[in-house]
Amino acid sequence: MVNYMKKILRKICILILTVIFISFIWPIRAYAGFEIPGTCQVQIDSGTASTVKTLDYSYDYNTYLSLRDMAMLLSGTDKSFSLEITGNAISMNLGNAYTPVGVENISWEDSENPDISLRRNEFKVNEKKVFYYTMIMKLPSGDYDCFMMAADLAMILDMNITVSSSGFLQVHTQEPFDISPVALEQAGYFYGVNSVLVGDAVTGEIYYRYQSDLAYPIASTSKLMTCLLTMDAISAGQITLEEQVTISDAVQLLSESGDGVIPLEAGQQISVQELLLGALLPSSNECALCLAEEIAGSEEAFVEMMNQKAQELGLSQTTFFNSNGLPFYTEDFIPSKRQNTMSADDMFRLVSYLLKVYPQVTDITSLENAVLESIEFEVRNTNPLLYNMPEVTGLKTGTTNKAGACLVTSLTADDGIMEHDLVVIVLGSEDSIERGRVSGLLARYALNTFYAGAEKTESNVEPQPYGNLPIHADAAVNRIIRTARGC
Repeated sequence: MVNYMKKILRKICILILTVIFISFIWPIRAYAGFEIPGTCQVQIDSGTASTVKTLDYSYDYNTYLSLRDMAMLLSGTDKSFSLEITGNAISMNLGNAYTPVGVENISWEDSENPDISLRRNEFKVNEKKVFYYTMIMKLPSGDYDCFMMAADLAMILDMNITVSSSGFLQVHTQEPFDISPVALEQAGYFYGVNSVLVGDAVTGEIYYRYQSDLAYPIASTSKLMTCLLTMDAISAGQITLEEQVTISDAVQLLSESGDGVIPLEAGQQISVQELLLGALLPSSNECALCLAEEIAGSEEAFVEMMNQKAQELGLSQTTFFNSNGLPFYTEDFIPSKRQNTMSADDMFRLVSYLLKVYPQVTDITSLENAVLESIEFEVRNTNPLLYNMPEVTGLKTGTTNKAGACLVTSLTADDGIMEHDLVVIVLGSEDSIERGRVSGLLARYALNTFYAGAEKTESNVEPQPYGNLPIHADAAVNRIIRTARGC
């Protein structure tokens, strides 16, 4: 017995020492994750090569490169760009000559220890605001430099970057940006996401999928189903876009909670149109709840409609517990926390149907911002890709602790005969940075794949039929674009 207790005490001591050790080293690792200085050799297709400072040692697709070093290296090519960098803002002007500050293309000094973090700094390309995560640091000279992910820079400049067998970063200025999701998967690039799907909503063709048949929490992307049922109600004449809805006590309570997005007070009047804007742009949970109560009388009844609609659409890996995607607590003797779940395959089918039946939804989801005049409140779209790619038309972000960061993206493409809606679905990213990174790469891949196929087939593919799924009249919803823009 004594020996047994000694063993137990020994294990406890080891456990305590392990915890203490981790508590000392973990903050250092977390803090230094993207801040360890390094260099790499970068060569452009003209043969010119130079040293480029990096942060983070990875050379495969998520290396953060010095923008000043790259601007100097690309000076005189058709990918040249000028730079203005302050402590929290970057401005790039494509095609302009770069003005050196004297610190370009040299290695880090031994004494330099960057104390910076990856963040959403203000970023402009040709005076247009875009959405990227970057690192800005002050140089010993007093000037600032910015470090940007290699793939992001390649997309902005529309050039291709590869890794040579010798470890060089090879910049192909005459080649358009290209990416292979299969190569990314093989390299472990998707280790931080649950599932991925890329496809054409018009033809039903799937370009790429990764764990797309498994159900995962979907957070606020659930509001796409709420939007669909709202438009069904409009189409059926049950409600109108202009109809004024009275805010309930439950909606006010949610608005005042930590999950509230828009300030709404019980007794207040707000239109269905404004509720749609609130639910889809800033992802207002209270707006989604308000729509659910207005359409079905209660959220419980609305959830039944959501699950019934999922069955009608053949979404076999889908379960809804509420209208907004927040964690749902059961009223069991021992309450449990549940979340709306869906597979990427099911999400693709839902979105394909939504875009086919109510294509006007993108007239809302493509807005960068809007004003809810009833309450004099401005809302902003949470979709990061909307600000980076002109082809992006929506659709919805979502984030909870369990679901991670999710994003369903729609893009418009034209083969010369008809417009197509391309869809990129990313579920369960580790954080918003990873979500934007993966979604951005796959969005570009979707466009490249579509146009490559259009050239080969001369665009003679007919849209896939949707079987016996009901097709609703959309006349009543045609006014969304006019009302959303205040026309």
